[in-house]
Amino acid sequence: MQKLYSTARIVAIFIVLALVMIVYVSALYTIQIHQPAQLDSELIQRRIITRTSTITAARGNIYDRNGVLLASGKPSYDIMLDWSALRGNANTNETILELIYAVMDEGFTYHDNFPVTRGAPFEFTTNMTNTQRNRLDAYIDFHDRLYPEMPVSDLLAWMRDHYGIDYRIGILDARLIIGVRYELEVRAIIGTIPPYIFASDVSTDFIAFVEERNYNGVYFDTTFVREYHTNHAPHILGYIGRMTAEEYAIYKEFGYPMDAIVGKIGAERAFEEYLHGVDGQQVIRFNDEGTVLQREITKMPEPGRHVYLTLDHGLQIVAEHALQTQIEKINLDRQEAEYDEDEEMELIPGGAVVVTDVRTGEVLAAASYPTFSLTTLSNDWAFLNANPDSPMLNRATHGIYTPGSTFKMVTAIAALRDIPRITRHYPIEDRGRFTQWEDAGFVASCWIYTTQWGATHGEVNVVQALECSCNYYFLQVASWFTGGAEAGARTISTAALEFGLGRKTGLEISESEGRLPLPEVKARLFPAGDSDGLWYTADTLQVGFGQGISRFTPVQLANYAATIGNGGTLHSLSILRRVMSSDFTEPIYVFEPTVLHQIEETDYIQALQDGMLAASRGSRGTARSIFGNYHIPVASKTGTVQAESQRMNDGVFVCYAPADDPQIAISIVVEKGGSGSAIMDIARMIFDHYFVTESTFFASPYGQIIP
Repeated sequence: MQKLYSTARIVAIFIVLALVMIVYVSALYTIQIHQPAQLDSELIQRRIITRTSTITAARGNIYDRNGVLLASGKPSYDIMLDWSALRGNANTNETILELIYAVMDEGFTYHDNFPVTRGAPFEFTTNMTNTQRNRLDAYIDFHDRLYPEMPVSDLLAWMRDHYGIDYRIGILDARLIIGVRYELEVRAIIGTIPPYIFASDVSTDFIAFVEERNYNGVYFDTTFVREYHTNHAPHILGYIGRMTAEEYAIYKEFGYPMDAIVGKIGAERAFEEYLHGVDGQQVIRFNDEGTVLQREITKMPEPGRHVYLTLDHGLQIVAEHALQTQIEKINLDRQEAEYDEDEEMELIPGGAVVVTDVRTGEVLAAASYPTFSLTTLSNDWAFLNANPDSPMLNRATHGIYTPGSTFKMVTAIAALRDIPRITRHYPIEDRGRFTQWEDAGFVASCWIYTTQWGATHGEVNVVQALECSCNYYFLQVASWFTGGAEAGARTISTAALEFGLGRKTGLEISESEGRLPLPEVKARLFPAGDSDGLWYTADTLQVGFGQGISRFTPVQLANYAATIGNGGTLHSLSILRRVMSSDFTEPIYVFEPTVLHQIEETDYIQALQDGMLAASRGSRGTARSIFGNYHIPVASKTGTVQAESQRMNDGVFVCYAPADDPQIAISIVVEKGGSGSAIMDIARMIFDHYFVTESTFFASPYGQIIP
C-alpha cells in the first residue's frame, strides 16, 4: 500500500514548525526581558484619563475709602464627580449615597438641581427655573421612553431602573441617588453645561476623608470663594455667581471658561475686569477607576486686583441705621394710632438714603431699606425674592420717585432765567387757592391754606418761597413761562438736566434714568390717541411745584443738592476711589472728579442757596424744627408727594452742609413717609456722625414737625 506522507515531507513540516516556534519564543523573550518597561507604559497609557481643568484665580479684595476690608477671597475646595469613571463602576450608586450622607454629616450641602421634591409625595418643584426646565426637557427628549406629561412617580420608577438602583434601597435614598446621576447624565446629553460640582467649599478634613476612601470617579478641585466681612451696603457691594449662558456669550471673548464665577450686581459686576484676575490651568491624570495619579499646573493663575470704593463704611452703617430706625419708629406710631372704621393703616414699605461728597461727586453712603445680608444670601434667596417689599431692589439707584417740593429750586432757576419780571426780590402774593385755571378744571392750594384753616404766606419772593415752600408762588411762576405750557415744561426740564435730574449720574453700577416732565414723555405713558397723553397747562403747573410726571432716583436728588451746594458744578457720580495691583505695589486707577456741566448764573445759584438755608434756619423754614439751632448751618428742602393710589404721602428731603462751606449732600426718600419734615431726623443722625464734635449731642432738642 502506498504511504500517504513521505519522510522528507514530514521532516520539512517539523523544520517549519521549529522555525516558527523559534521566532515566537525569540519575540516573547525580547518583549519580556528587554522591553518590559515599554510594554507597561503602553498598557498604562491606555488606562490613563487626562482632564484639563481651570485653576480659579483669587478674586481681588474690595475695601472702603479708608481701607476697611469689605470683601475678600479665600481658598476653597470643591468635590467633583467624573461621569466616565463612575458609570463603569459596579458600586456607583453605593458610592454616591455614601458620599451624600458624608457631606450632610459634616454640615455641608451638595448640589442637586433635579426639579423633583426630595420627599414624598414626589412632584415637580413649584419654583423650577428656566435652566432646570430646559435641562429636564433635553433629558426627556434624549430618552425615547420618556414624555413631557409623564407622571413624576413613573419618571422616578423609570430612572430607578435606568440607573440600576437596587430595590432594597428605600425610595427616599433612591431619590438622592437619582438626583446626582441625573446631574451627571444631563451634562453628557447637553454637552455645554459646566462640569458637575457635587459640593462646594468643603473643608480640608473632608478632602482627606474622601481621599482616604479612594472613591472611584471622585476628586477635588481648588478654587476661591467670596467672603464678605460686612452686612452693610449689600446693594452697592453686590454678589457673585456662576455665569449664565447669556453672560458666557459676553465673557468668553475675555477667555472666561463656561463655569466661571462673575459679579452679578453692584461693585462685583461693575469692576469685574479688575477683580477677576486671570485663571490658570492644570492637567489631572487619573486611571479608569477614577484614582488621581498626577496633577500638573500648566499655567499659574494671576490674582485679581484690589478695588477701593468711595464708600465710608462707618457712615454707611449710620445711614442704614438712621433710615431703618426712623422707618420703624413711624410704622410703630401708626400701628399704635387709632383709625376710623373707614380708614386703612398704611405702613412704610421702604426708602433710601444717599450721601455724596459735594466737592467731587464721590458717593460716601447709599442705603436702601429693606435690605439683605450677603453672608446668608444663598439661604435667604427664595424668601427675599418672595418679599413684596422687594429687599433686593436698590432703591437708591433704581427707585424712581416724584420729587415733591424738593424740585422747587429747579422751577426757581428756570423762572429767574425765563420770566422777565421774576427777580430775586420780586414778590408774589400767596392767596391760598390758585384759581387762575379754575374754568379749565384745575384748582390747587398752598399747603398752609389747607393745614392752617385758610392761612397764607402773604407776599413772598423766590428766597422766601423756598424757605416756607410756598406752593402758590411756584404755581404762579409756572403759569408765566414764555411760550405757553409746553415751552414752560421744556424750560423746566432743561434746568433739571443741568442739575443731573432725569439723566444717569455716571455711577459705575446699574441705575435708572428717571423721567423728565416733557410732553413727549407723557405721550409715551398713555395709549395712542388717549386724551390723557396730551400736554395741558395743568401739567406744567403741577410740575412747577414738584408734582406731575417727574420721577427721579435718590442718587440724582443727592447730586442735585450737591450741585446747588458747590455753586453750580454738576459732577459725575462714582463709587470707585482707586484700584491697586494684586500685590498692592502699583496703582492701576486713581479717581479724578469729572465735571458734566457748569451752571454759570452764580447769582441765581446764590438765591437757591439762601432759600435752602432759610428753610433750615428761617422763622418760617420747613426744616427749622430739626436744624434751626443745629451746631452747623444746614441748607435743606423738604418735599411731600401726593402719590396716587395711596392715602399716605411719600416723604422726600434734600440737604447739604455746612451751608457756608459745603462738604456733603444728602437725599432721603421714604415711601409713604408722610412728609419730608417727618424724615429729617435721618439727615440729622448722619450729620451728627460726619461732623462729630463735643457739642454734637448738646444741640437744641427737636421741635414741632412742620409739613
